[in-house]
Amino acid sequence: MILDTVIFDIDGLLVDSEPLWNEAATEVFRLYGASLTEEQYKTTTGLRTKEFVQWWFRYFNIGDEELRRAEQKIVELVLTKIEQKGRIMPGVAYIFDFFQRQQFKIGLATSSPPALIDLVVRMAGIGHYLHTTASAEDLPYGKPHPQVYLNCAAQMDSTPTACICFEDSF
Repeated sequence: MILDTVIFDIDGLLVDSEPLWNEAATEVFRLYGASLTEEQYKTTTGLRTKEFVQWWFRYFNIGDEELRRAEQKIVELVLTKIEQKGRIMPGVAYIFDFFQRQQFKIGLATSSPPALIDLVVRMAGIGHYLHTTASAEDLPYGKPHPQVYLNCAAQMDSTPTACICFEDSF
């Protein structure tokens, strides 16, 4: 087996965004009279925004008619927060350069929306390293299901056994 492909998650791995997702969710849920403890929030880290909102709306008995609007507001807020105060993790440029020098195909696979992918790629200056990006936002399954990683690998004409994946959730 030859390893020739590397796939990275984004949130919490390339950019320190988990606290910013938490801030955005806290602000939006406050509008509905709900608040999550740190422990509650951690239990749903890594879910797609839609799944996250659905889960907590059910828990707090908030009507479904607000689901889409709450989801959109969280994404809008987190994009603004990442742009304003997001911090690219130390070593990102080094590790991407390392894998490029080893002639690996490089991709990103995330539960986050494509707009977040674009923002982080721009902020980290890694666009020239990438062969592809993949979002689980509109896939039938989100993480921890591997579909987004499988799609990312397929987009690079790689098989799962040829891939190294870096992930910080689950």
